[in-house]
Formats: sequence, structure tokens, C-alpha cells
Amino acid sequence: MSSSDDKRELLRHTVATLAYRGGKAVTGAPPEFKDFRIAEGSRTPGEILAHIGDLLDWALSIAVGKQTWHNSTPLPWEVETARFFAALEAFDSYLASDQPLGSPVEKLFQGPIADALTHVGQITMLRRIAGGPIKGENYYRAEIESGRVGADQSSRRVEFD
Repeated sequence: MSSSDDKRELLRHTVATLAYRGGKAVTGAPPEFKDFRIAEGSRTPGEILAHIGDLLDWALSIAVGKQTWHNSTPLPWEVETARFFAALEAFDSYLASDQPLGSPVEKLFQGPIADALTHVGQITMLRRIAGGPIKGENYYRAEIESGRVGADQSSRRVEFD
């Protein structure tokens, strides 16, 4: 495997990590959580999740060499959650293909993927503040596999009490 292939595979693992952590952050959120606002002018979790979907769509557009950006209006939480996983699957499928990348792997990581990871952390933090926290977890021990980027994530977890 070449260095380029190794980098692409590491990015795929990062995308799977985003799916795992993001799935944990969005699953089981209280119904009112989508519209929770911590302060005037801050984004709601629904707006953040829509932005993550936009970031993943942007990542795919960069990968195919036709960079485009779109600001989406937030959809209902369940629809945005489905969009999150669909966008992850589309991006991962492209990464898994033999198609050339329209950008260096490092740029794809440092832009849309790192940003999406940051926003998943924001959703996790907002869940705690809004009264619907998720359990902390030893993510080093999580069963995260390249290619597993849908809503069906491993249920074997090493969570903290």
C-alpha cells in the first residue's frame, strides 16, 4: 500500500470515528433539544447538525474536484440525523473508490472533517447543558471500523458511570 493509500485509509477511519461519535451525540436527544439555544446569537443543535451535513457535502464536492458550498436550513432532527449518516456514507464511498481525490487528504481532514468533529463535540456539550447528557466513553477502546459510517454503530461500548 502506498503512502497516499495509507493516508486515504486513515481519513476513512477518521470519517468512521466521526460517524461513531456523531451517532452517539445525536441519538436519543430529547425532543426539545433541536431548538435549545445557550445564548443569544449562538447556534442551536439543529443548526449545528445542519452545518455538519453541509460540511460533509462540501467534503465530497472537494474530493470529486468540484468544490461547492451550500448553507442548509435545518430540517427536523430525525431528518438531519439521517442526512448526517447519508452524507458520511456518500463521502466514505468516494474515499473507498479508486477515483482520484481533487484535494490532498490533509486538506480534506484539516477543513471539513476536523470542523465536523469540533461540531459533534459542541452537540455533546450542549446535550449536557440542556439536561440530556450522553455518557462519557473510552473512545480508544471503541469498535470503530473504516467503512462503518451509517447509523448502525457498534453497541459494545466502554462508557463511564
